[in-house]
Amino acid sequence: MKRIAVFTSGGDAPGMNAHVRAVERVADKRGLEVIGIIGGYSGMIAGHFEVLDRIRTANILDRGGTILKTSRSPEFMEVEGRSKAADQLRKHGIDGIVACGGDGTFHGAHALWEEHRIPIVGTPGTIDNDLWGTDVTIGYDTAINTAAEAIDKIRDTADSHGRLFFIEVMGRHAGFIAMDVGIACGAEFIALPETLTDVEVLYQRIVAQGLDKRTIVIVGEGDELGGALELSRQIEGRYGLSSKVTILGHIQRGGSPTVSDRVLAARLGAAAVDALMEGATDVMIGLHKGDVVQVPLERTWEQRKKVPGYLVDLSTLLI
Repeated sequence: MKRIAVFTSGGDAPGMNAHVRAVERVADKRGLEVIGIIGGYSGMIAGHFEVLDRIRTANILDRGGTILKTSRSPEFMEVEGRSKAADQLRKHGIDGIVACGGDGTFHGAHALWEEHRIPIVGTPGTIDNDLWGTDVTIGYDTAINTAAEAIDKIRDTADSHGRLFFIEVMGRHAGFIAMDVGIACGAEFIALPETLTDVEVLYQRIVAQGLDKRTIVIVGEGDELGGALELSRQIEGRYGLSSKVTILGHIQRGGSPTVSDRVLAARLGAAAVDALMEGATDVMIGLHKGDVVQVPLERTWEQRKKVPGYLVDLSTLLI
């Protein structure tokens, strides 16, 4: 193995740049040339490749987003698109790939290996923390700290005015962000995609808090009732209670990564390079109980990662 490529795909996550830097640094120490694929799978199909070196990857540790850019590529989901991508990889002499992203990225990586036998290793880069096989994903720690900082500020206003606030956080199918920031910020109710939200129970929590008191409800965007706006409408429609709604949105994806995310990104990037050199492929490099592990890509989506039950119980006890 002489030349490897690295790319970032799907939603951006803080720490992706630290990951790219680690791949370049470790690969260089191992005698490998590193190619950056610009724009995820779309860039792979188009042949948007550039050589990465110490200068190109300098001073990026503290930057959010990804210097390699990212995309969601419908074309790569088709067999013809993957064939074009494989042709580009062979044309550029790529012997192995490090793919940083989430569920969609890993589906694509698995298909590329199955159809074209180009060695590929995945690393978990998503703020949702929803990939089975790793305790934490690159970007998650930054996202929950960003959300918690924003919620703390909203709580000040809610407390001053005695208002009911519905605050929506990201996590389309996973409630990890909602649960952690809900506990950390003292929410009176946490609505998760994984659990059924009972509006009557929510109303009773609001009443117990006091209708003239501050009440914070954290809502995961994938909640089955439709998110913070819908919950606010139902509470107003059924019980006549007015509320304020804040959707934190994409601020959770941006910003300088935390120390935890930078270190995690570096560990997984370094391990991904070594895994490729050792002949590994079609696996995710994750972290389990502090140790770096390899998990078959298919298992990362075949098994669902669940919000720990003890956190659900704790959130109720702390109200």
